[in-house]
Amino acid sequence: MKKLKCLIVDDKPLAIDLLADYVSKVSFLQLTATTTNPLDGLTIVREQNIDLVFLDIQMPELNGIQFIKIAGKHCKVVLTTAYSKYALDGYEHDVVDYLMKPISFERFYRAAEKAFQLTGTAESKNNAAELLPTEPSTEYLFIKTEHRIQKINLNEILYIEALQNYIAVNTAGQKTLSLVTMKKMEDQLPKNDFARVHKSFIVGLRHISSIERSRIFIGDAIIPVGDNYRDSFYELIDNK
Repeated sequence: MKKLKCLIVDDKPLAIDLLADYVSKVSFLQLTATTTNPLDGLTIVREQNIDLVFLDIQMPELNGIQFIKIAGKHCKVVLTTAYSKYALDGYEHDVVDYLMKPISFERFYRAAEKAFQLTGTAESKNNAAELLPTEPSTEYLFIKTEHRIQKINLNEILYIEALQNYIAVNTAGQKTLSLVTMKKMEDQLPKNDFARVHKSFIVGLRHISSIERSRIFIGDAIIPVGDNYRDSFYELIDNK
């Protein structure tokens, strides 16, 4: 099985020790190096073909976002920080995941699993399917709205609807509008918990109350099942 070569970059040795211990417990990760100096980290990324960096954001000389800009596409990055205000910056630079300190092993594992599945090799994808639990890669999403960044728990999402240039994320308590494509949203959601059932709708499977012909009932909403999505949707339901 291919292992991901990992680098830990954090200016606090205790944080490095914790992450190194976590890496040692994950069969598909291999710790190549650790450093408290982000400039040294860039050199290690280039010279040792690092696959995945666990990267702190607030560091002297070079912060995590600057590190990502310089490293470019040479490696995948999981950000680690005690400050949620950097979440949007991280996702705008296509980080694999964003871990808030203190980091639990369960949350770390989910981020590692996501990185493993994104490595792009057939071997990695097959091994991930065989060896890793089919859990959501994260428990929540950060949705950028017009005036704020809204955190939404995945288990609260009833359905997502395309509205011209926007999408609407519907939960029991609110509707959140965002300039995100349906495809990008679909890619971020765990496949076992959500299904694209129409070009304009993604549904949360746990919230479906009933299905009648080509209509899905979620609370007071009635959602159509499109012809192009019908077979895959019913196959997913049959396997539940």
